[in-house]
Amino acid sequence: MNKDEIFNFLTEGNFWHEITEHEAVYNMEELDAVDLPYPEADAKNLFVRDDKKRNFYLISVKGDKRVDLKEFRTKHETRRLSFASADDLMNVMGLIPGAVSPFGMLNDTDCIVQFYIDEEFLTDPGLIGVHPNDNTATVWVKTEDLIGIIKEHGNQVHVTSF
Repeated sequence: MNKDEIFNFLTEGNFWHEITEHEAVYNMEELDAVDLPYPEADAKNLFVRDDKKRNFYLISVKGDKRVDLKEFRTKHETRRLSFASADDLMNVMGLIPGAVSPFGMLNDTDCIVQFYIDEEFLTDPGLIGVHPNDNTATVWVKTEDLIGIIKEHGNQVHVTSF
């Protein structure tokens, strides 16, 4: 699904959402320059894989948090982790670097990506801001809705602390 398809999906599914269009951003530092309506709900999304390239994980945390992959590995009992390649990102989720998003899992036809989302996104106001599979916008959705969409698609979802 591309950006317009994500917007249509949300509208047709009657999911509350708000869209912030902006210049293309490739990292959290560039996003800091954008005037966001819900900066406390902005997500950082990391696409990682294990050392055998058999298991893929999308980790979404609050934008100001750091993720220690060694600590994540220990806590969730995975093999050694590293960032997935641009080829893996395109082949699995149909995305380019800089556009990593939980909505990319809707392109994961084999549902091989496991989604780990920071439990803090469920606290008030219960929103999360992610790219709509394109880094020229941020779409704000209710965290519970996003979790439900990903689960219904067939990917595993894990709500956890970071």
